[in-house]
Amino acid sequence: MSDPSSIPASVAAEDDASLSTAQLMHDYVLGNYGRFPIAFERGEGAWLWAEDGRRYLDFSSGVAVCALGHSPRVMVDALATQGAKLIHCSNLYWVREQARLARFVVETMMERPGKVFFCNSGAEANDGLIKLARKRAWEKYGAGTNKNVVITCKQSFHGRTLGGIAATGQEKVKIGFDPLLPGFLHVPFNDPQTLREAVNETTAAILFEPVQGEGGINTATPEFFAEAAKLRDEFDLLLMFDEVQCGAGRTGDWCGWRTVLEGSGVAVEPDAVSWAKGFAGGFPMGSFWVADEHAAALGPGTHGSTFGGTPLACAVALAVLGEIEKAGVLANVKRQESRIRDAVAKWDFAILRELRGVGLMLGFVLDTEAMGSVAGFAESGKTPSIFVVNAAREAGLLTVPAGETVVRWLPPLNVTDAEVDEALALFHSVLSTLSGR
Repeated sequence: MSDPSSIPASVAAEDDASLSTAQLMHDYVLGNYGRFPIAFERGEGAWLWAEDGRRYLDFSSGVAVCALGHSPRVMVDALATQGAKLIHCSNLYWVREQARLARFVVETMMERPGKVFFCNSGAEANDGLIKLARKRAWEKYGAGTNKNVVITCKQSFHGRTLGGIAATGQEKVKIGFDPLLPGFLHVPFNDPQTLREAVNETTAAILFEPVQGEGGINTATPEFFAEAAKLRDEFDLLLMFDEVQCGAGRTGDWCGWRTVLEGSGVAVEPDAVSWAKGFAGGFPMGSFWVADEHAAALGPGTHGSTFGGTPLACAVALAVLGEIEKAGVLANVKRQESRIRDAVAKWDFAILRELRGVGLMLGFVLDTEAMGSVAGFAESGKTPSIFVVNAAREAGLLTVPAGETVVRWLPPLNVTDAEVDEALALFHSVLSTLSGR
């Protein structure tokens, strides 16, 4: 629990056992989330402890955020060291920690000349990409240009800002927020022909996730990448990747698209990339990289963020990314994916259709028809994914739904063999029980 001495007296006076976290949340916090009925008070590595003392194996990692697990020593040390030195500095000045982090992104992650912008979230990073594409077209083709359309994919997710929901190819996030920001067109994911038919002289950019997260763990095909790159060259548009969830090591490489394209014979490089979630291991941090040839479009006064790229945020991100680089974490991601796939290949459950995804961004796809025979499912009123996520939570394993039929595993990138083995045993037991065995 929090140190009582650090809590305002007006709050501490009523912060006793008679007030549950659930009641406090209900009374004072906006109800915009569908929360699971549990509250955690501490975490260590891949484990979380609830207020009742029960321990859970966390294979959700804050939805792909806690790249090194909960409260890793490198983050704690970076927070303490930099926090005692300089926490915030306005972007009106040079910030050395920001420059060092940008160099890491350019030289180590991208391995291509470019410039980096720092913000606070993936939604902000994607808004920045949209602004980049439109401003670049405006600069090149003149103020009267109608080259301002950004093409995204159905089942995509690009954030919860007005720009993000307009870009997102899922109708459920748009309901009630009209009028939406215009200038977006959604095409089917992995349909090169329809993508080609959609692009014309008004297209400013193509933006997609190399691995869709919220849309159900769908991986882009080499053919889709190749067609998007051809269209970029033919129509002078920007090719932009949203790696908010699949980037920064989640797939076993710094850049998710490189993992996806490995061994395919297709070589594609983007014009801009966004990151967030695991980029700073749990400290609020978003960013995007843009190739040098397009970076001038966002000059002074065109874009900004009060809290983007503070010395504290950048120091923490550098510590997290540095640990991933030097501790063999990327190799661990690929090794653990292989171990998980080998184990799951031996399972035989009618309710489990397939395992898909890349690295430690994996989706267990449920069979809707087979779920109909699971005791209690029809009466629950839940989607298959939430029903199974709830069952796993009750067994001590935290997972995340991705759409109605997919259960996501997003463990820490440095997850151990023993933790993976325990997660496999727990999930196998859950599926076995649900299957009536």
